[in-house]
Amino acid sequence: MRTFHRTPVRSMLAAAALASTAFAATTAHAADVSPDTSAGSASNAPTDQVIVPQVERRDVRKPKYPSNDFEFGLFGGTYSTQNFGTAGAFGGRLGYDITEDFFVEATYGRTKVSDKTFREVLPGGIFSKEKETLSYYDIDVGYNFLPGEIFIGKNWAKASTMYIVGGIGNTTFDGQRNQTWNFGAGARLFLADWVALRADVRDHIFSLDLLGKRSSTQNPELTLGVSFFY
Repeated sequence: MRTFHRTPVRSMLAAAALASTAFAATTAHAADVSPDTSAGSASNAPTDQVIVPQVERRDVRKPKYPSNDFEFGLFGGTYSTQNFGTAGAFGGRLGYDITEDFFVEATYGRTKVSDKTFREVLPGGIFSKEKETLSYYDIDVGYNFLPGEIFIGKNWAKASTMYIVGGIGNTTFDGQRNQTWNFGAGARLFLADWVALRADVRDHIFSLDLLGKRSSTQNPELTLGVSFFY
């Protein structure tokens, strides 16, 4: 009797196990099949770009801005010729900024020299006429050593710089041409990025033979001017 009652129980347990296994398999299969698969999911779409934009390239000309490295200026002031007094002087300068610190420039100037004092002592004076023209040109190298600003009032400030300068040139005076060394200092006040005011003091050193003996002379120059940058 025991054997007869065990068989149905075992059959029921086996059937329950089979049903549970079938249900788990069906659920796993449904989870693997996503709703997007039937409609064509994005994961199955090709990754290549369908539309390639055609952008027409064009040559762009860069605007040319002035470098403001070149400088042209005019000046006027006084020139003191040793033994012959002081007279007005004028001239021009052309320069080029090599870097922010260093620059080169060429200077040409003219002044008048009078031997009026000597004519009071020597009959006929020293020159063929009382006034002679002295002209000079220099090639100089300068160094900006003190850039900064100058404040005028509370609300107005302008860029400025101080510099030292020196070089070599030539002085023509009473028919003589004399090699000339010069050195000095100056300052610029920039009113705008293209114009500045300048003040310069320089000493021109050259040998001169007018009184029967050649000697080295010191000839200071003090000028004010305006410069334009382009």
